Amino acid sequence: MDDLNVKQLALSVRQIADEKNLPEDMVHDIIAQAIAAAYRRDFGDREQEVRAELNQNNGTVKVFITKEVVDEVTDDTFEISLADAKKINKDAAVGETVEVSDTPTTFGRVAAQTAKQVILQKLREAEREVVMDEYADKIGTVITGTVQRVEPRVVRVELGKATGIIPQSEQIPGEYYGVGARIKVFLKDVERGNRGPQLILSRANEAFIEYLFRQEVPEMESGAVEIKAIAREAGKRTKIAVSSSVPGVDPVGTFVGGHGTRVQAVMNEIGDSEKIDIITYSDDATSFITNALSPAEVQKITLDTVNKHAKVQVDPEQLSITIGRGGQNVRLASRLTGYELDIEAGKAGGAHSKPTDGAPRGGRKNVEDSLLEAIEETADATAEDVAPEESEQK
Repeated sequence: MDDLNVKQLALSVRQIADEKNLPEDMVHDIIAQAIAAAYRRDFGDREQEVRAELNQNNGTVKVFITKEVVDEVTDDTFEISLADAKKINKDAAVGETVEVSDTPTTFGRVAAQTAKQVILQKLREAEREVVMDEYADKIGTVITGTVQRVEPRVVRVELGKATGIIPQSEQIPGEYYGVGARIKVFLKDVERGNRGPQLILSRANEAFIEYLFRQEVPEMESGAVEIKAIAREAGKRTKIAVSSSVPGVDPVGTFVGGHGTRVQAVMNEIGDSEKIDIITYSDDATSFITNALSPAEVQKITLDTVNKHAKVQVDPEQLSITIGRGGQNVRLASRLTGYELDIEAGKAGGAHSKPTDGAPRGGRKNVEDSLLEAIEETADATAEDVAPEESEQK
């Protein structure tokens, strides 16, 4: 249909609102804007100030064109004589503006096309805004979606009513996203830009880990245990500091779960390549830093609480474990505690400060850590076996 049936359009506001799940007054305004655009195209000028009013009861439309009152009209598109202006408003004066009304019934093909484009575009924008407002209430929660498309820098995820994106910075490094796969994503934000609102999703942030644990640890809801801090390098390692407000409740054990079931459920979601260390939080900075650096054993800590700086002394043999592969262990411990940590070698065989009530459990230790421990245990056992024999030979 080339022409635009104004009456039919005015009467269809309610129907469109129901179909698009939009507020009726929003659809009303969109159609009014479209009719004003069509009127400018057919009967006026694109620079004209035109507004339209719809009567949804009888399907009539009134258009109002703003014109300036002048002594002598040179362009009747924008101007109106004082005499004609007074017929509309008896108090009209030169230099003021009045609204001239018109009642169009149909528009030509080009104007009709313009109106339809405006309506379609505005309805799409309105639908997106309504959907985004719904999702704005879900910011900070985890939702399940389906991988729709994998692009070089973003993964697009279908969430039902809307589509969100996982930017490269919010993806777990090395994780494979197969088209059609169902995945859990953390709704980080709703960004509103030039291209309209956009759902920003994440699988790499700390909040994703906290939410996953909240699903597995019901004691968090009751307040018996809580996560005090999280430091994460997605795909590699996460350190979590936990505490309990109930005497006798082991916070680390609560998060790990029987036979490690709770921590394993979280690891199953984020991938086995990422290790999770769960340590006990302490208000005492020295104890907290000691726990955070586990599995390393600390000899001595010198604190500068003003500058949030700590010098940590460890056995030379513990140096590589303390720092971790690529500095990962000390880097995560620093972020977890909020202290800048300087690691230095102390005296070999010096007194060690072991992590207090919460060495990492549930998270699998690095292969290097396990290997070093196995070598140390073997060496100790061998020394014990050999010593008596040597004494007998002497």
